[in-house]
Amino acid sequence: MAESIPLVAYESRKEQRDALERDGYVFYPNVLSSGEIDLLKKSMDRLKPDPNQFDHYDVPPKSPFINKAINNVFNRDPVFLSYLDRPEVIDVTEAVHGKDCHVIGMTAWITGPGRPDQGVHADWQPLTLPEDLMADPRVRIPIYITTAHYYLDDLYEDLGPTQFIPGSHRAGRVPKKGESTWNETEPKSIMCKAGDVVQFRSEVWHRGTANTSQQVRYLLQVHYAQRMITQKFPPYLNEFKFNPTILNQATERQKRLMGNHTPSNYD
Repeated sequence: MAESIPLVAYESRKEQRDALERDGYVFYPNVLSSGEIDLLKKSMDRLKPDPNQFDHYDVPPKSPFINKAINNVFNRDPVFLSYLDRPEVIDVTEAVHGKDCHVIGMTAWITGPGRPDQGVHADWQPLTLPEDLMADPRVRIPIYITTAHYYLDDLYEDLGPTQFIPGSHRAGRVPKKGESTWNETEPKSIMCKAGDVVQFRSEVWHRGTANTSQQVRYLLQVHYAQRMITQKFPPYLNEFKFNPTILNQATERQKRLMGNHTPSNYD
């Protein structure tokens, strides 16, 4: 059984931001109520895949396990709109990415029994630097992209928890093929409760692990970035359209997070 990652509920915004800088992740406990969790699961079950939006929905016997991934769900159902700027998460997000940051994607992800281990990977490595330079505390790489994981189930080893290698954002590179440790550190499991959130920067080495249980796992991912990072809203070539019903309900902050920015450089 893998060792669990330390999950510390820091009180202040500065401590939370420092955790993202230092550890590569930050933990927000008890963000969602049981009612919100139930509503999100039911809403995720109702979502219909659209291949043009790069959605996936594979089920047995065609696939060895259930794998449903629906993109940009903030634009599919008003239920997801408030997850653009949950109070517990958005203040830290704006502190690390800037007040003009935006959402680059939001994915509802359901995985069933039989899902195998992923390989250890980083979502995006903005800069590649020698490890001895990254070890120098004077070297601080801006946080370009973070992902907030809204966990909708109590996690246990058989359910396939996410695993992180703490501090691996300072490796200065992505993992090599088959590489599963960094700095002699093994991946550690996130063993949190339904309704908890973990936010991590894109350089952290991590993976999803095998679901060997008899239970389906639910996860909502919200991807944030500095404004200069492009948004990932397929289909492309001007085919993506914002849902007018969603826009009519959105606050000014939510509209900005969806891309309604004030004019700036390169506009």
